[in-house]
Amino acid sequence: MRIDFLTLFPDMFTGPMTSSILGKAQAKGLVSINTYDFRQHATNKHGHVDDYPYGGGAGMLLQVEPIHKSLAHLRAQMPDSQARVILMDPAGPTFNQAKAEELAREDHLIFICGHYEGYDDRIRNLITDEISIGDYVLTGGELGAMVVADAVVRLKENALGNAESAVGDSFSTGLLEHPQYTRPRDYNGWTVPDILLSGDHAKVAQWQAKESLRRTYQRRPDLLENYALSDQEQAWLAEFQAADQTE
Repeated sequence: MRIDFLTLFPDMFTGPMTSSILGKAQAKGLVSINTYDFRQHATNKHGHVDDYPYGGGAGMLLQVEPIHKSLAHLRAQMPDSQARVILMDPAGPTFNQAKAEELAREDHLIFICGHYEGYDDRIRNLITDEISIGDYVLTGGELGAMVVADAVVRLKENALGNAESAVGDSFSTGLLEHPQYTRPRDYNGWTVPDILLSGDHAKVAQWQAKESLRRTYQRRPDLLENYALSDQEQAWLAEFQAADQTE
């Protein structure tokens, strides 16, 4: 996989994109991560890539021409690539695990990271996707693009030390992950559930499934709206709901 970030601030990517899982994935040759400063295609001698909006309004807008030329430059390097071009925009659909899994199947991702007040809307003629990471506004698209890239790369085969880690993560199954514990068994009076020390793998798996559902019900009940409950999960959910009514 190749990932390109179109940005005015390439230095922002140095630490996050070269550390931990992302750094290891690059070292293994699983992914190539690159930044491209689209100021190289500024249309004036001052290197400006923004201008005032037609019709008035506060702030400056990112111009379409520098982005268009930057994309053309990247495509010339990989003429056979069918890149997904992603515009980071708070008005886009909210990013989730399903989108991460979809993008992880691609060979080439290009992220457009804007700054200023916004974009010339014609930039949307150049993209395949718009993504938001939440209902809030950041200074630029760089942080959001890095969030998406991290979520995508960790899904690539051999990116994680344990392939099962990604499968068991919250949202990968449609539910939040169950509680987890490590040593010591008792700390400050906070103890590990006895079932996890029983050695009975079937009972442990059942406990994990039940607690995953319980945590989702308590913290993110909205996730259950589109989740297909098994008969056992329906019984557990009824148990949780009954307990709430008696409190």
